[in-house]
Amino acid sequence: MQKKYNIVDHRLVEIQDGPALLMVFINPDDNEKRYLIEKMRLDEHTLQSALDPDELSRLEFEPEHLAMIFKRPKNYSHQDKFLFKVTSAGAFLFKDYLIIVASDDIALFDPTQLIRIETPAYLLLRLMYRSIFHFLEHLKVIAAISDDLQDKINMAMENKSLLNLFTLEKSLIYYLNSLNSNGAVLDKLRVNASKISLGTDEMEFLEDTIIENSQCYKQAEIYSNILASLMDARASIVSNNLNILIKLLNIITIAIMVPTFVVSAFSMNVGLPLQNHPLAFWLVMGLAFVSVLVFIMILRRNRW
Repeated sequence: MQKKYNIVDHRLVEIQDGPALLMVFINPDDNEKRYLIEKMRLDEHTLQSALDPDELSRLEFEPEHLAMIFKRPKNYSHQDKFLFKVTSAGAFLFKDYLIIVASDDIALFDPTQLIRIETPAYLLLRLMYRSIFHFLEHLKVIAAISDDLQDKINMAMENKSLLNLFTLEKSLIYYLNSLNSNGAVLDKLRVNASKISLGTDEMEFLEDTIIENSQCYKQAEIYSNILASLMDARASIVSNNLNILIKLLNIITIAIMVPTFVVSAFSMNVGLPLQNHPLAFWLVMGLAFVSVLVFIMILRRNRW
């Protein structure tokens, strides 16, 4: 699927025909890939890398354009079961236009923000900034889910919530790797700013983007370290809760066995004291009740 955009009144507006400042290809089919390779002169391997979710970020300079592969978070759904995934996208910067290739349709830009500079290079920087902002939004969600899971682990005796916490930690590892590789691309872009003729305002925005990416990486690293350091404690809590439950069940079992033993002792088919007494039944029940009271006193004395 192909979309074309131009800047009208400092906003991106989708157009149908004519030359476009921005062209977006979402999960391109064979005809669109052939068009990008033959007509737009994109490298076939780089194009395939843009659609590979496991591809690392990188920056390459072709004879007529700049090719950049960057990482971005995938939209989270309930079916992912607490696993926040990342994927790759490609940005191909020409002199007069920008081509973006992605495997799925996402909001690459914030439609509410005004575009101060109407150049393809500025759109490329905004694309990276939007990707960082998307990571930050997911980190906030991960933090909220983590707090909720920790509360459940404190009260639960099963491993489900603990396994979900492991999945979140795995997601943060993916995010750290993605943010680190994106940071390397941004640094290389700053070093080679003269090759793509970045202006003063664009350089300032690039510096802001690098700072935001670094802060996002630090935040993800903090969340990852916190989860990693608390995993052993959470596992101990689950084990302790299980021990408390087993202890309670043992107390209940013993509490039931004590009066049962008294009653069963007077139920044997042999000669027993009080067997001809008119109040034998109530005496036996009284002994059973006294045995329960004695057991409760022992529990309290030993603080079980």
